[in-house]
Amino acid sequence: MKSSIRTQFALFILATLALPSAPARAATCPNTGLRTARVAFETAKGRFAYKVEIAATPDQQACGMMFRDRIAPGTGMAFPMLPPRATGFWMENTPLALDLIYVSPVGRVLNVQRGQPYSRNVLNSAGVTAEVIELAAGEAERIGLKPGDRVRR
Repeated sequence: MKSSIRTQFALFILATLALPSAPARAATCPNTGLRTARVAFETAKGRFAYKVEIAATPDQQACGMMFRDRIAPGTGMAFPMLPPRATGFWMENTPLALDLIYVSPVGRVLNVQRGQPYSRNVLNSAGVTAEVIELAAGEAERIGLKPGDRVRR
């Protein structure tokens, strides 16, 4: 019995040591060189366009904006939800504060959440989501973005 516990403990230690450190994970994140697209939000204040990187694959979505320390003005990242579903995001390993915009399958804003740097709090969508768009924190408020506003590609 003691031998089994020692073996399990030794395997746990080896597995833990095999995990990459945060800088190593940052180097392997697929968060650069992503395909880009334009997205526009139509609010009561007007039409606001952004150039967004598309995190299309599961690996790209898992990495997202992690380990980035800046976001250029007028840019963001889009996460297509295929198939559309209720979802939640968190900000682990993300030093930036971000606005997370949950978009319905019919191209309307469901809700907007403010993500705090490094937070593990899950920020949930208000329903079935076809896409999540991340912009610099404060952008949604600046452009007057509200639930029901139109999102165009």
